Amino acid sequence: MDRRSFISMAMAGAAIPFLHRRARAQPVAKAQNVVLVHGLFADGSSWSEVIARLQPKGLNVTSVQNPLTTLPEAVAAAQRALAMQQGPTVLAGHSFSGMIVTEAGVDPKVSAVVYVAARRPMPARITRRWPRDIRRRRPPPALSGPAIGDS
Repeated sequence: MDRRSFISMAMAGAAIPFLHRRARAQPVAKAQNVVLVHGLFADGSSWSEVIARLQPKGLNVTSVQNPLTTLPEAVAAAQRALAMQQGPTVLAGHSFSGMIVTEAGVDPKVSAVVYVAARRPMPARITRRWPRDIRRRRPPPALSGPAIGDS
């Protein structure tokens, strides 16, 4: 190991305690509200069992009814639900709504964003082309052999 590598490692090691204290000093707001966003092929009632478990714990729970038309309209629906919340809010999304909660999660009321088996956020350049790209995809190759019900 040369002198430059040794000094770099020593400096990085000396800085770790300062970074650790800095991260620990940041206050975490206790959420009073939870906004739940459903994915595709579902509606707001898909969160009914989750709502039933959270409300007895004193949380204000809202389930967003997505329009399922376009991503900007779905984000707007989530933003409208967030606007009605008083205080820190946890924003949770399932499936396709991972992209929705990523966009709406920049609201200052949002203290945490939770992805429940949610779609990974994509870069903006891909998101804009996304519906067009899906239409261009070719269908998957046919299965080898007859389908069930073929004679």
